[in-house]
Amino acid sequence: MGPRPARRPDGAAVDRLTNPALARLHPTGEHPERQARLLELAGETVERRASDEQLGRVHTAELLTFLRTIDTPLLFDTDTIASETSWEAATLAAGIALEAVDRGGFALVRPPGHHALADRAMGFCLLNNIAVAARYAQAELGLPRVAIIDFDVHHGNGTEAIFRGDDSVFFVSLHQWPFYPGTGGPGTSDATTLNVQLAAGTGDAEYLATFADRVVPAVESFGPDLVLVSAGLDAHEADPLGGLDLTDAAFSELAGACARLAPRCAAVLEGGYNLSTLPRLVDVAHRGFGG
Repeated sequence: MGPRPARRPDGAAVDRLTNPALARLHPTGEHPERQARLLELAGETVERRASDEQLGRVHTAELLTFLRTIDTPLLFDTDTIASETSWEAATLAAGIALEAVDRGGFALVRPPGHHALADRAMGFCLLNNIAVAARYAQAELGLPRVAIIDFDVHHGNGTEAIFRGDDSVFFVSLHQWPFYPGTGGPGTSDATTLNVQLAAGTGDAEYLATFADRVVPAVESFGPDLVLVSAGLDAHEADPLGGLDLTDAAFSELAGACARLAPRCAAVLEGGYNLSTLPRLVDVAHRGFGG
């Protein structure tokens, strides 16, 4: 008998949602965000793409047109690669994120999204999956108040910029500081944004205590109808790109704590670049989201 599926606090199973095409599309060579990240991440195959209307709630028409028409490999910046199959991969990743919102699931997708701005790809990210999912929940599912919790090791600058000043979305980012992309530093929080800076070397005890002391009361005060999680797993102690020292157990606790903060919760994979540990960390987080 295989492992029991993770279950939400209401007793329903948490769906792991993906598509094996994402391990073929959007080739990036030996880049940290490469196709092999998804090879071992099992989940239900979802054939769903975000529509132009759904993407247009977040991104400019100019960016969408540019991504759609790429026909040769290019660099947006030193970190961000695109080629002729990148549009297919990005719209599929965003569509699976929408499916996760519908089903309270965990979208195992690439490319990640939380650095993507409304008008620009950056930081490995082409489209902002979590932002597209949030606007979808509001516009099509009647969930007006959305909290986004981003525990990737890097600040979710794209998500913050898209929702800055929007009192219907509360954005939280816990991230290593100082670190890429250089945003989310001290003094950047406000009524709808909470940026939590963590020093390199921060481990489980300090991280989880900070989450309980600062994030939980802030999100509870906001009162979300839905919590969306940018589930970056690169704050793990073995990740090659991050400098935080979380163990496997921390991701289970984080995921569970996020799931308890609203009647509905869904998650989207962001970072996590150690190919040996990533499948295990996805399993651990998946169980945590089950409550």
